[in-house]
Amino acid sequence: MPRLVRPDAVLVQAVIAGALSFAHLHDLAEAAGQHGWKAWAYPVSVDLLLVAAWHRLRSLRDAGEPAGSAWSWFVVALAASLGANVATAGLLDLGDVPDWLRILVAGWPALAFLGGTLLVHRPTPSSEPETVPGPELPPAVERATEPGVQVASAPALPAPEPAAAVSAPPALVAHAQKIAADHRARTGSAIDTETLRARLGVPSPMAEAIAAQLV
Repeated sequence: MPRLVRPDAVLVQAVIAGALSFAHLHDLAEAAGQHGWKAWAYPVSVDLLLVAAWHRLRSLRDAGEPAGSAWSWFVVALAASLGANVATAGLLDLGDVPDWLRILVAGWPALAFLGGTLLVHRPTPSSEPETVPGPELPPAVERATEPGVQVASAPALPAPEPAAAVSAPPALVAHAQKIAADHRARTGSAIDTETLRARLGVPSPMAEAIAAQLV
């Protein structure tokens, strides 16, 4: 079954008030020399500026941003609406509208266009800036960055032990002694390590170890 629409007292009151304000703005615009569709466009322009300013005002207040400009345009639109309601209440002769009022009515479209443009195209206040996660740190480094936290230094690594001394076989040492004796007999000087290494065909560390035993 279709649902029955229940009338809302607040909604009915808003519709009545809007219709009366709409009619007053139309009558004032028509008395100021705006005829036909132009007279009907004025109330639409005023109400739209009023709604746009209120919407921007609420958005800025919710975001915690200054709302001075939105308040200004809201007051301008409200003054235009209230001014038309008061002017058509018998305080103003609509058959002989003063020149200053004709100027205000004629300049309203430009003013409303400026206000609507500034309200619509103003950047929407951004929310909290997004934080880019940084590289994950080890727990010890994270605690070291906290104020008042002291982290014990890492224990020093033990120094590397010296390489073991190269030992030569006794037979090779005996052979080296014969070579050294022959070299002394021929040259009259002790054999050097490089010559001994070349005669024995061994690596330099072992040649040095054998030469040390020949001294």
